[in-house]
Amino acid sequence: MLPDLTPAALHARLAAGEDIQLVDVREEMEFDYCRIAGSVLIPLGEIPRRAAEIRTQGPVVLICHHGVRSAQALAYLQHRLGHENLLNLRGGIDAWSLSVDPNVPVY
Repeated sequence: MLPDLTPAALHARLAAGEDIQLVDVREEMEFDYCRIAGSVLIPLGEIPRRAAEIRTQGPVVLICHHGVRSAQALAYLQHRLGHENLLNLRGGIDAWSLSVDPNVPVY
């Protein structure tokens, strides 16, 4: 099972000022439509080439639409590259929109 956290838990950690890198693995048009403030876009297909942009120390939360692509990115980074600091946003940006920030559009 891959490590994850709920949108509410992420919100609480961000509100507490925790330094968390947010990596959104959706496509550019999805990211342009809606995103969690402070997220950086690295589409899933670009993860192998751009993995050096994802820190290896301190928490990193991977985000996609529903949590599937971000789980794939997490598995790759964890199993292929040895990252141990990753969390998958459970339910993705859709769950974030519905449970944390209704100003983030649902699609």
